[in-house]
Amino acid sequence: MAANRALLHGGPPPLSAKVEGSFAYLTVRDRLPTILTRAIDTIHRNKNKFFEEFGEDGVQAEKRTIGFLSKLRNELLTDKPILALCDGLVDTDAWNQYLRRQQSLVGERDSVSWFKSSWLYVECYMYRRIQEAIWLNPPISDFDVFHESKTQSFFESQQAVIALCTYLQGLNKNMDNLSETQLTEQFHKLLQVSLWGNKCDLSISAGMENSQKGSPIDSLSDLKSFILVDDSNMVWSALSSAQKQGADGQINPVRVDIVLDNAGFELVTDLVLADFLVSSGLAKEVRFHGKSIPWFVSDVTAHDFQWTIRQTLAANHKWMSKSGVQWHSYVREGVWSYHDHPFWTMPHEYCDMAGDAPDLYTTLQGSNLVLFKGDLNYRKLSGDREWEHTVPFDRALRGFQPAPLCSLRTLKANVQMGLQPGQGENLSAQDPGWMTSGKYAVIQFSSPHRER
Repeated sequence: MAANRALLHGGPPPLSAKVEGSFAYLTVRDRLPTILTRAIDTIHRNKNKFFEEFGEDGVQAEKRTIGFLSKLRNELLTDKPILALCDGLVDTDAWNQYLRRQQSLVGERDSVSWFKSSWLYVECYMYRRIQEAIWLNPPISDFDVFHESKTQSFFESQQAVIALCTYLQGLNKNMDNLSETQLTEQFHKLLQVSLWGNKCDLSISAGMENSQKGSPIDSLSDLKSFILVDDSNMVWSALSSAQKQGADGQINPVRVDIVLDNAGFELVTDLVLADFLVSSGLAKEVRFHGKSIPWFVSDVTAHDFQWTIRQTLAANHKWMSKSGVQWHSYVREGVWSYHDHPFWTMPHEYCDMAGDAPDLYTTLQGSNLVLFKGDLNYRKLSGDREWEHTVPFDRALRGFQPAPLCSLRTLKANVQMGLQPGQGENLSAQDPGWMTSGKYAVIQFSSPHRER
């Protein structure tokens, strides 16, 4: 049903590794096997830890898991058909139903396989199969193969985190004295900090070190020219208008939802933005949406979210620790809350959410602004399709408009809409890798209430 709905919405075909030499092809051929190899190495390196915790059962589980992942890597490299999941988790039936949909689209004579099918689907499927390999091999079923990479990224970005927390605390101290113009200016700054935090993506670097070294505030002016679409003013207007007094003279409570991407430094930039939204009075509540399982190497899970706040709170730095104390308080008081949903780790395009995850769609409808962080969210918002660069962002959403929404994304996949005529062609001539390098970024806004 959902696959047919997406077709009814219209749109070009999805990106696929069947186009030899394309970014999707190079990802499936090179990057995904590298990520699998690193996952296998991580499990093997933890062999002694498993033995200490679980005895011989842990060692046997390690061997079996490595066997599962080695088989998966071979399936990928040799373009074998995609297999149904068999782990019996809460989303297993939905995944297998999605595979049947894909099979119905290609017909009985062809198989749904790694290099022939939708890139978005097979990449999501690989991470779900990694989870299956772990889950089917107790007692190591809770092991996060990407945890080491995520924590390393956080600690390697310490100086940038300190600089950002220091800036935030200085801002909070003077919040009551800020004029409307100054408040707007600070909002734009911290929105851009959150945007550029998205450069730290471990799935793009295949798990290799990818952290933020310098002060993110100091680099904003130099990065400004690399923002290809900047709808920041529309985002500000959406927040401001949401605050307008109701008929009873009371200010409406504003809720912002942030659909998270990467742990590590990027998550800190998101927490800093959320702190500013609350302390400035722009928002009364912030809801964070993360992943229910380890995903795309560095995506945020509940454990990552809680761990990051604890690390910040325990830091041996006055302003970093003070930020952590405040964030812990927000969570304890319910001003901030973390949520996950199986839909975020499905391969669906977001235009299918209302049909396939109506509870999540209804939840997002209660928001005044939904911020979608990062590349994978952008790919799912647009269906990861071969859109012309000038196609309006609204159109590529194909009906997905639960609330005013904004995509904050550095470009790391060859899909981009909403550009001016000739803008994409000029970029291709000047910098052929502009869509995949992470050098460029967009702040793109859409609202169901906006005049078209």
